[in-house]
Amino acid sequence: MAFIDLSAVNVALPSLQADLNASGAELIWIVNAYSLMLAALILIGGSLGDHIGRRRVFSAGIVLFGAASLTCGLAPTSSWLIAARAFQGIGGALLIPGSLSIITASIPRGSRGSAIGTWSAFTTVTTIGGPIIGGFLASSGLWRGVFMINIPLAIGALYCVRRWVPESLDEEAKPLDVVGTGLVTLALAGLSFGAVQASHAALSEPQVLVSLLVGFIGLVMFILYESWSDHPLVPLALFRSRTFSGTNALTLLLYGAISMAFFMLPIVMIQAHGYEPRQAGLAMLPFSLFLASLSRWSGGLADRYGARAPLTVGPIVAGIGFFLLSLPGLDSGPSQFWTTYLPAMATVGIGMGITVAPLTTAVMGAVDPRQAGTASGINNAVSRTAGLLTVAVLGSMAIVLFKNDLQMSTRGLNLASDQRSALIQSADRLGDTQPPAGLDDTTRAAVEQAIDHSLVVTFRVVGMICAALGVLGGLVALVSIEGGLHSEKPARCP
Repeated sequence: MAFIDLSAVNVALPSLQADLNASGAELIWIVNAYSLMLAALILIGGSLGDHIGRRRVFSAGIVLFGAASLTCGLAPTSSWLIAARAFQGIGGALLIPGSLSIITASIPRGSRGSAIGTWSAFTTVTTIGGPIIGGFLASSGLWRGVFMINIPLAIGALYCVRRWVPESLDEEAKPLDVVGTGLVTLALAGLSFGAVQASHAALSEPQVLVSLLVGFIGLVMFILYESWSDHPLVPLALFRSRTFSGTNALTLLLYGAISMAFFMLPIVMIQAHGYEPRQAGLAMLPFSLFLASLSRWSGGLADRYGARAPLTVGPIVAGIGFFLLSLPGLDSGPSQFWTTYLPAMATVGIGMGITVAPLTTAVMGAVDPRQAGTASGINNAVSRTAGLLTVAVLGSMAIVLFKNDLQMSTRGLNLASDQRSALIQSADRLGDTQPPAGLDDTTRAAVEQAIDHSLVVTFRVVGMICAALGVLGGLVALVSIEGGLHSEKPARCP
């Protein structure tokens, strides 16, 4: 359920935007409401299972995710959908860490590798299938099915858990860091809300300034509290390891880039290039296939030679792929997919396939084995936070860029002042911007072309920024990750 929603919703965004009359800022929040709660709560979600029972918490996550999915599918407005997506994120924060902890606690050591391999295979299948499912449902006018598909999955999962999964908990689990969780939630909510509001209000506006200030203060207080706490949510001592710090910085940069690129790409393909949603979903397939097929090979490469080389090369290759994604012009329709988006998607997939498994290996190897679970949880939270903040900041920037370029592109057109004002006001909707009423056919066609052109130009800038983030991530890995297999003593918290 969690992995389908991570990959399927983006392809359905243009369809649900048209149906719910959502603005560009609301599109950002439809994605980020889920990401915010997931990023803020995923660490305490795993710890909660250790305290009160892994099966109990996992089952609660299934129920909450399923109920929230039903609410998403029935949403009459974008605000309703955003609120339901936040509850989905809470459910996901109980589901995602709980699944692996149940495997670790319930499966004998000799069979555990096979069980985790099965888990990985299912996540790969759903990651590959998510955009395809989302695209076909959206093309059929059934974008709500992206959420409704979780209902039978939730019922089946609950049945399996109740029948076959034994209860387990950790009698020696550390106390829950509720204060730290509250502070990090406040920080992420403040920063992301301020960034999104800046897309249609000046930075000097009180709501933007106050939100950003609250987020910044929350972040500082979180860091200070974690350094003082006896049982921190994020043990800061782990960051004494140069490799651990470097891998998490790489994660922040690379996953931020891919989250933003894949947020904007279906919008551009569908609304500017004329792709059907199902075609946009299928266009994601080369990325998923290369990612899945190369991960095992690159993981073995890291085991034999160390993670530094693949973690330097992989993000740079992905960065080149992001650059290629930004190149197609306005006339790059579905018939030109093979020479435009296919090479770009394949290149991003190759870069991520080289990166993902060695990144996990480097994160786990940089800490004491007894803290591998904590390290993995932190890295997972960093990847979610990366997507949250990048989509908020770059998404807001994209709305501003789109408005500015649309103003310039339509400057020479014969528009009345009220028509021009209505057009720019409508530009908050990004590619779903509509020409103002009262235009003749020729002027309307020119305005529609200007809208598509401005969306392509906006994505070109976003793609360049994502490319720079990918390359920067590779350079961070080059200078921070030790070259040998065991050349750095793993970090350990006192």
